[in-house]
Amino acid sequence: MFRRFLPSHESIKEHRLLRWLGPRLHDPSLWRLNRHNVAKAVAIGAFFGLMIPVAQIPAAVIVSLTLRANLWIASLSTLISNPFTYAPLYYFAYHLGARVMGVAPAPEGAEPPVIESFTQWVDHAWEWLGGIGQPLLLGMLMMAVTGAVVGYYLTLGLWRLNVLRKRRQPRQARIQNNGSDPG
Repeated sequence: MFRRFLPSHESIKEHRLLRWLGPRLHDPSLWRLNRHNVAKAVAIGAFFGLMIPVAQIPAAVIVSLTLRANLWIASLSTLISNPFTYAPLYYFAYHLGARVMGVAPAPEGAEPPVIESFTQWVDHAWEWLGGIGQPLLLGMLMMAVTGAVVGYYLTLGLWRLNVLRKRRQPRQARIQNNGSDPG
């Protein structure tokens, strides 16, 4: 199903903007669609999609190059977080982290402070890390690790179900055509 949307290995090798990246980018396992490459890619994409709010795709690509996972699937999997899902994901991550740390959630509707200098910004950032930041980061890390593990095993399971379904189709066709099951 995905193959029709992905560029061919040859077109990537010959692309003038990607040629300089060398042989590492031309590793066939980075473009192959098999259950292990796709499952690794989904796990990488889910981890970075849930963990960091910026540079998700470049981070997923770098790790995919290292772990030899499918680059396209890893890049697309980072889109689990997007402008429509940021607010609910970070809200849940903060409350998850606060609950695990045993911290009471911050009151809603608090006014942000007025920051006039760099030192005030540093002080505010440090205070934020001590208050909202730590539970948020812990919750994001927990969600990212869980999302990666669930994404990996869910992909393997769905791939397996798809293979079993395809194996059953010819057998069911023979049963319908012959009227009985020989096996």
